[in-house]
Amino acid sequence: MVLVAAVGFAGQQYWSARPQGVTAPAPVAPAVVPAGVAASAVAPAPEGGGAGPARIVVDVGGKVRDPGVRRLPAGSRVEDALAAAGGVRPGTDTTGLNRARVLVDGEQVLVGATAQPPPGGAAGGPAAGPLSLGSATVEQLDGLPGVGPVLAQHIVDFRTARGGFRSVEELRQVNGIGERRFADLRKLVRP
Repeated sequence: MVLVAAVGFAGQQYWSARPQGVTAPAPVAPAVVPAGVAASAVAPAPEGGGAGPARIVVDVGGKVRDPGVRRLPAGSRVEDALAAAGGVRPGTDTTGLNRARVLVDGEQVLVGATAQPPPGGAAGGPAAGPLSLGSATVEQLDGLPGVGPVLAQHIVDFRTARGGFRSVEELRQVNGIGERRFADLRKLVRP
């Protein structure tokens, strides 16, 4: 009797554990937005603290398929901005571009191009205004008084790790910047 019960139990377990046929869900094609409509297709930022998610505005330029101003959800990364601009043109060198960096509102993302000096500033001369810590290259930061290539790289690394500078005072947290150097740089940079 025990043997019959054991065989019955084993048969029931075998039957219930057999592989079941499953159908895969149909693939969903990504929405394709015409190039002329891409900038206006994204919903504007909600006014007056609405229930919708916060949005940021970034300028994507350089060697992308559809450069321009894009509105993205807060917390978006450089990769999201590139996708919103139609992607990077084939053959473009993006080795200096951190695609995982979190974007900040009002930022400019340049692909395959170096930032142009502001109009009115002579080459090698003083800039027309404070240098942006959020978009300055290592070479531009190296041109500041008391900042060499190593310290300039520390500033860029800090910016990348933190997702940008929210205030000039955060510059004090960069390895190699003391109170005296900060006092020299305070008026020459902006977040």
